Amino acid sequence: MELWPGAWTLLLLLFVLLLFLLPTLWFCSPSAKYFFKMAFYNGWILFLAVLAIPVCAVRGRNVENMKILRLMLLHIKYLYGIRVEVRGAHHFPPSQPYVVVSNHQSSLDLLGMMEVLPGRCVPIAKRELLWAGSAGLACWLAGVIFIDRKRTGDAISVMSEVAQTLLTQDVRVWVFPEGTRNHNGSMLPFKRGAFHLAVQAQVPIVPIVMSSYQDFYCKKERRFTSGRCQVRVLPPVPTEGLTPDDVPALADRVRHSMLTVFREISTDGRGGGDYLKKPGGVGEARL
Repeated sequence: MELWPGAWTLLLLLFVLLLFLLPTLWFCSPSAKYFFKMAFYNGWILFLAVLAIPVCAVRGRNVENMKILRLMLLHIKYLYGIRVEVRGAHHFPPSQPYVVVSNHQSSLDLLGMMEVLPGRCVPIAKRELLWAGSAGLACWLAGVIFIDRKRTGDAISVMSEVAQTLLTQDVRVWVFPEGTRNHNGSMLPFKRGAFHLAVQAQVPIVPIVMSSYQDFYCKKERRFTSGRCQVRVLPPVPTEGLTPDDVPALADRVRHSMLTVFREISTDGRGGGDYLKKPGGVGEARL
């Protein structure tokens, strides 16, 4: 089917309009810039996943494929002008399984995770991610563990299997114990699944804290600029000899230590800034 001449003219006008409109929105509207950046962020990850899938498929589902994903994702911070500073990496136990617990602020956590991700470590993610197109398939090939949070029985069963995998296959797992993204600059109460897992397997817990993104990213304000994020690896917390009855106190103790460090690194010029002094910021958080 051929387009009549007027249609070509209309298409050309629309193209010229977009060429003019997009740069105008980029420079004049912070909200538009935020949406453009987030759209590219998510789209670029999906595209990289497409590239990673055939490479990872050679080995099949294997935790070693996480190295491929990490290698392909490390450059993203440079595209956005985000400097990730890691401290305390020497605290990772050198040759044993463990459970990593980290605060969860947004999808940008992926940048900090890839910067510090130890070998043979895979995240535990909600099952919905499995259906996220190419990203879901790439994560599955990399050994990411998916749980259905709506089915408590299934989640407990998966955690029991993970505990065995930790010990038999020398695997580490990364868990966000808040259970969901938290944009308010503090930490939500911790769910106890990660701590039950560590106690059941009798492996240490390695807390990791990422500083607040508030000086360069805020979903509510539609703001996304360049900035700096500090990732702090804390000393491992042993679980030998602990029982399920000790889990509530263990979770509270780890959260308290993480929140203390979060406040510290989010007010030293590397994130958060004045936001943490506002009502609802970290300064208002309660343990």
